[in-house]
Amino acid sequence: MPRYHFHTAIGAEEIPDLDGIVLRDPDQAWETARRMARALVEAAGADQARLLAAHLRVADEAGETVLEFPFAEALDGSGGVRRR
Repeated sequence: MPRYHFHTAIGAEEIPDLDGIVLRDPDQAWETARRMARALVEAAGADQARLLAAHLRVADEAGETVLEFPFAEALDGSGGVRRR
């Protein structure tokens, strides 16, 4: 199974994920990115505004971008964190 790296991009800065996570496919990587973004936004408290401009860049083992997940997508229409 492939390994995906979840790099956090805030403005021009990117915080690399050196370890990555072994997942079955890009769909599972998208679900993982959604859960990660949601957890980070919830934990940010007063710093949520800065995180809402950030995104997770998910890359495969070769460093190719598989998807980008904006942290704002973790929110529902009312500004609250989406729950499923």
